Amino acid sequence: MYPSVLMKNVSRLVIFIIMLSLCGATPAFAESDSVAVLENSEQVLQKDDQAKHLDYIDCIILGLVEGITEYLPISSTGHLLISNELLGLNTDQPISDEYSLKEAAFAYIIIIQAGAILAVLYLYWKTILDILLGFLGKNPKGRKLGLLLITAFIPAAVIGLALNDWIEQQLGDNLIAIALALFLGGILMLITEKRRKKAPETHSQPKLENLDELNFKQALSVGFAQCLALWPGMSRSMVTIIGGYWVGLDPKKAAEFSFLLGLITLSAASAYKILTDGAMLTQTMDILPMLMGILVAFISAIYAIRFLVNCLTRYGLAPFAWYRIALSFVIIILFLPKI
Repeated sequence: MYPSVLMKNVSRLVIFIIMLSLCGATPAFAESDSVAVLENSEQVLQKDDQAKHLDYIDCIILGLVEGITEYLPISSTGHLLISNELLGLNTDQPISDEYSLKEAAFAYIIIIQAGAILAVLYLYWKTILDILLGFLGKNPKGRKLGLLLITAFIPAAVIGLALNDWIEQQLGDNLIAIALALFLGGILMLITEKRRKKAPETHSQPKLENLDELNFKQALSVGFAQCLALWPGMSRSMVTIIGGYWVGLDPKKAAEFSFLLGLITLSAASAYKILTDGAMLTQTMDILPMLMGILVAFISAIYAIRFLVNCLTRYGLAPFAWYRIALSFVIIILFLPKI
């Protein structure tokens, strides 16, 4: 039994007991009145079930999960879908004439990325300003970096639009597929980290000091790597950081390129979701809980980004790889019996 289901049953029991005590303790109630009160309370509960939607607690929890996991190489989508399952949001229970709670929750975990987008704007505003000035002809290095990021974005934009509906249908909320992606991604990270540590001995790949030193072929390679993140659980941050490693970026610069590329990719994904599912969100969610979740995602993402840069510089990808592998087994143990 999921926690949300347990809490719902407990709350029903508590309300039932309160109503019983009121009926027994109030002399003015006739027996027929007591029965009417109990029947009315049950109808209210049933109506509340039908009208259930994402509340403040749901949005705050999802915002915290999004902010912490979006830029860490551990899959924000995978963690959010797991959170939906544990919160009891992964259900076909109708919350409007057209939409289910599951559909609303899945759309919200895309919209909530706005908080993570704002975190990158806040932390890397100088770099972003250089890019904007570059497109105005005032900063050649900024212009080249902007073109590199656009080049890296193109593969995911094309393939993502072509396969988005199919991926959502086949893998959208499949927890076992997520577990497999987490496991395989963890193995790939360990292999990549081992290769990176051996690189100074082999000198097979020249190290790049600045992001604008990338060429367009290298940026395109990172962009194709990002396409792997279309598999929920694989992690956009992980595949782009690994892609950065393979084209010669050090951990800090690889993470920075991943953040900046994510700014474009996440903005496009959120905008697409607003266009396709905006009506659903306005019908199924209140604006204040939605904004609260985005605010929580923004604040937590700032700390997550700083943590990731420090951790990559000191320890590399290995800690995140082992976490992914451990989490994949936890998911299989917890959810495989329910599938």
